[in-house]
Amino acid sequence: MIVGTKKEDGIVDPHQDLRNSGLKITLPRLKVLDIFRNSEQRHLAAEDVYRILITEHSEFGLATVYRVLAQFEQTGLLKKSQLGNNKAVYELNDGEEHHGHLVSTSTGEVREFYDLGIEERLKVIVRELGYELTDYDITAYGTPIANKS
Repeated sequence: MIVGTKKEDGIVDPHQDLRNSGLKITLPRLKVLDIFRNSEQRHLAAEDVYRILITEHSEFGLATVYRVLAQFEQTGLLKKSQLGNNKAVYELNDGEEHHGHLVSTSTGEVREFYDLGIEERLKVIVRELGYELTDYDITAYGTPIANKS
C-alpha cells in the first residue's frame, strides 16, 4: 500500500488511507499518520513520534505509539528500517524510488541515497547466485568529513 490517497480536490485523505489499509479510523492513528506526512524529518523512531505528540499535548503513551507503528508497518502504510544499535526508524511508504541509508556515526543523522549502479550490481550478483532480486536494504555508516579550508 502506498500512502497518499487523494480526494477529488487533490488533497490527501488520511481517513481513506486508513480505510484502504483495513484499519479503523482512530485519533492515535490519525495523529501518527499526520506526523509522518508533515515532519521535515523523513525517518522517525518511535521515540521521535512520541516526543512530537507530547509537544502537541496529545495524551498517548509510548506503548500506543509502538502499537500504531507496528500496525502501519504490517499494513504497508510505513516502511521500517533497522539502522544500527537496534534503532528502528519508520518512513512513509509513498512509492519513492528504492534507496539506501547513510547513518552518521557521530550524530545519528540519517540521509538517503540512490545509486542505480549499486542496484544493477546487486542484480548481477544475485543472478549469478541463481536468484532474482526482489528487494534489498543498504545501510552505510560514516563520519562527516571536516571541511578542509
